[in-house]
Amino acid sequence: MPNILLADDHNIVRQGLRALLQSEPHFRLVGEASDGIEAVRLAERLKPDVLITDVMMPGLNGLEVARQVSRSLPNTRVIILSMYTNDAYVLEALKNGALGYVLKDSEASDLIQAVKEVINGNRYLSPPLSERALELYMRKVESVPDDPYELLTTREREVLQLVAEGRTSAEIANRLFISPRTAEGHRANLMRKLNLQNNADLIRFALKRGILPLDQ
Repeated sequence: MPNILLADDHNIVRQGLRALLQSEPHFRLVGEASDGIEAVRLAERLKPDVLITDVMMPGLNGLEVARQVSRSLPNTRVIILSMYTNDAYVLEALKNGALGYVLKDSEASDLIQAVKEVINGNRYLSPPLSERALELYMRKVESVPDDPYELLTTREREVLQLVAEGRTSAEIANRLFISPRTAEGHRANLMRKLNLQNNADLIRFALKRGILPLDQ
């Protein structure tokens, strides 16, 4: 019986997903998170078999959640929930270690099937994504060139999203349990690595990378 952790910042969506997962007699929901930072912390504490995370969440987006959890908890299978069908999100999810990518407009049975597949170590993409050749996706993942974002540390990625969300250094420090001076140091480092000059540049970068939703 797989233990499942659910992460989504919308209460109504999370309630619906909870009801769906609890309707399966062989699934066990062990926890819920409403933002990405909480999702990573709960995953590290609960060590679930499966983490289902929304792609867009405050604090830390689902793609970065997948990267951190896949690295620290290799036995936890990650499924990304997303409204985006474009290759960039799918490729980033797979590159970051997610085994499943489920579209939010899919049938409920699609998510159930995704959980069953990833538990067995298989990759799962929602239709119509799965109708494209999965091998093509993986070849693209392997051929994606390095970019400056890959040079950022985990903490710098966390600070990047929080700055893009408009958080102050004091708020970031409180959220990440670090000092404001340390938060400012991380911000300066990531700006240098990404060759960004100001907050407007940072926000544009976050939108382009899919760290913030395009309707931000």
